[in-house]
Amino acid sequence: MGNKKIAFIGTGVMGSSIVKHLLKADYEVTVFTRTKEKAEALIEHGAKWAETAGLATAGADIVLTMVGYPTDVEEVYYSEDGIFANAREGMVFVDMTTSSPALAKKIAADAEERGISSIDAPVSGGDVGAKNGTLSIMCGGNEQTFREVLPLLQEFGKQIVYQGEAGAGQHTKMCNQIAIATNMIGVCEALAYGKEAGLDLETVLESISSGAAGSWSLSNLAPRMIKGDFEPGFYVKHFLKDMKIALAEAELMKLPLPGLQMAKEMYNELVEEGYGEKGTQVLYEQYRRG
Repeated sequence: MGNKKIAFIGTGVMGSSIVKHLLKADYEVTVFTRTKEKAEALIEHGAKWAETAGLATAGADIVLTMVGYPTDVEEVYYSEDGIFANAREGMVFVDMTTSSPALAKKIAADAEERGISSIDAPVSGGDVGAKNGTLSIMCGGNEQTFREVLPLLQEFGKQIVYQGEAGAGQHTKMCNQIAIATNMIGVCEALAYGKEAGLDLETVLESISSGAAGSWSLSNLAPRMIKGDFEPGFYVKHFLKDMKIALAEAELMKLPLPGLQMAKEMYNELVEEGYGEKGTQVLYEQYRRG
């Protein structure tokens, strides 16, 4: 994948770290995000700036997108000065947004009609995984395209797995978010119980993090909960969006998911209370305040 020009659309908490890995690997990267100030550090590191998603696309061989919501994905791909309007045959699209499987299939079909390759490649690992280049990446789409972009993904990912046809990456990410949603409740309740029992919570974590209860959330987010650090590694508002997508897909399958429904209701309360811009670990606030 050497010498390929990259367009990166969306430089948020995780996207910025991914771009830094690509720059460090000597890729030529042009970035676009709605607020240029958020990209200033990347520009200082050598990234080029484009005023629109379309202008970023026009000079690229591969377009990576990582935006907030399915509606944002539709906007950057289908707007008048978006990705499709400025794409050319032979390009590759990689959407790393957690979005709907149906939209991933639509983008793949529309890309194929234009002679463009596309994969959906949502990621997991939060800000820590993005900074360390250890993200888990779940890929759907044409397998040959996946093999072609794999060296690029390896610059910032560690566990990179081909899941199947277009949309399969997004379905796998839903599995990931479902597992996290109920696990986060368990992590919060374990800490709340330990605190009420008069235990030192950091000492508790020493014992339970490496045992059968161990999880990424317990190891990486529980210490933040204890410190009262609720700054985002992954936004509550985006996690709520993911849970809504998963529940909608489950409804189509006629699959009841009561644990996910409960987690969604708890996070929805947090958004209503103004915590949407905080990290998902802020769920612990519901237990700390009784």
